[in-house]
Amino acid sequence: MKILVALIALSFVLQPVFAQNTLEFQTDSQLYSPGKHLFVYGKSLPRDDVILRIFAPDQTIVTFTQITADDKGNFYMQLFVWPEASTTFPFGTYTVEAISTQRTGLSQKIDIKFLSSTESEKVPIERAINTLVFAPETAAINQPMRLFVQTTSDGQLVGGSPDKLLGTSHVHLPDGQVVNLSDSFKTLHQGLYFAEYTPVQEGIHIFHVVTFSQGTISHGSAATSVLSQDIGGLSRQIIELNKVLSDTSGELANLKSEISGFGSSLSTASEDIDSSVDAISNSVDNIEMASGQLNALLFPIVASIAVTVALQIVILARRR
Repeated sequence: MKILVALIALSFVLQPVFAQNTLEFQTDSQLYSPGKHLFVYGKSLPRDDVILRIFAPDQTIVTFTQITADDKGNFYMQLFVWPEASTTFPFGTYTVEAISTQRTGLSQKIDIKFLSSTESEKVPIERAINTLVFAPETAAINQPMRLFVQTTSDGQLVGGSPDKLLGTSHVHLPDGQVVNLSDSFKTLHQGLYFAEYTPVQEGIHIFHVVTFSQGTISHGSAATSVLSQDIGGLSRQIIELNKVLSDTSGELANLKSEISGFGSSLSTASEDIDSSVDAISNSVDNIEMASGQLNALLFPIVASIAVTVALQIVILARRR
């Protein structure tokens, strides 16, 4: 019995404390069109300075103001008048946030819809996140490549810290392993991110990018075929081969020219040899003719000498 009384007493003591630590607010509607007013009302801590702000679909702040609650913690104000739709204020899902300045971390958010007309019977208020992944179709093993990611909501780029926004992204390797890319992404621009990745296996790599923003999740994928070398390497080899073939063709042309000159030299040498053979043949004929003439001249002389020698031998024989 004593325990029950103590619990009841404790509940009465804690109830005001819990009530004082809450922040609640509402908007006058969830659907807004150009020219319509946005009213905010709610309850916070007594005399609390409540910060009110509106976020666009890309998470940029559209308006920022502050209101002081009364002694009972109640507040009410016209926060915004919707303009005509433009690139600055596109149609889509917006977020209204109230923040207590007396109590750190005490806040509340409400999603609303900015439309061309509020006459629709039922319009979903949920936020939609889209993720687009851009990866090269082919890459080379052990060569770095870049993966690009675009995150949008209602057609606008959604920003944020990449390690939180894309923290669960990963890549599926050809052998079935999964590599986490949570620390790989860097920001190019709000809503545009890139990651450096170096494949170490040949085959199909599937990049699975997961975007998580304000409780909404979105998935995007892309595949890259990793080869032993990329198209650039093959192109360089083809260029080098073409250069070698061009040099070889030039050398063959030079050789052909030299062979052509050599053939001309051979033809000239052949003609010279023919002329020399003719000259030698003429010389031999002349020598034969001269030899015949010499023989004709020497024969009578030799005959006279032979007759003289014979006569002397006869004379000597007679004397003996």
